[in-house]
Amino acid sequence: MSTFEIIYHVSIGLGLSAACGFRVFLPPFIMSIAALNGQLELTGTFEHLATYPAAVILGVATVAEIGAYYVPWIDNLLDSIASPAAVTAGVLVSAASLGGFDPTVQWTLAAIAGGGGAAMIQAGTVAARALSSVTTGGLGNSAVSTGEGAAATGMSLMAIFLPIIALALGAAAIFFAVRYIRRHRAQRDEPEPA
Repeated sequence: MSTFEIIYHVSIGLGLSAACGFRVFLPPFIMSIAALNGQLELTGTFEHLATYPAAVILGVATVAEIGAYYVPWIDNLLDSIASPAAVTAGVLVSAASLGGFDPTVQWTLAAIAGGGGAAMIQAGTVAARALSSVTTGGLGNSAVSTGEGAAATGMSLMAIFLPIIALALGAAAIFFAVRYIRRHRAQRDEPEPA
């Protein structure tokens, strides 16, 4: 495998895993559609994602997830479930895109970079939704959900079609998510004025 191919596959995996931090099922659904249409090659244990039954199941799960995020207060409840699911999805989409790698490298990179990237993005979205819930009583959460859905779609498509750019955007999104979380925690931990 050439250096370019390694960077290409890593970029796809990390771009898709970052997108999993915004929505759990949308990136695997887009990955499945891309594999069905020949834009992405999945090998080994992940070949089943390139089937119509997998695409239909992921499509139904995507619609259900997106719809649920538009129900006030259910969206906050979903974040408690979505956080570990996003990490798992990030690991799996990363591993699927790294099918030609040595299994030790494949799963180590998928767990650390894929799962870690998805976790950082998801933590940022949880903090944004919590802030929206507090400041708008939950009424602004639909705007947050729309932004997350758009980010997941854009990042997933970019990971498939422009993977190097997706890698850069994913790194930037992780940077800003970490920065936002730190600022949010610092504000929360400030002592109340006497």
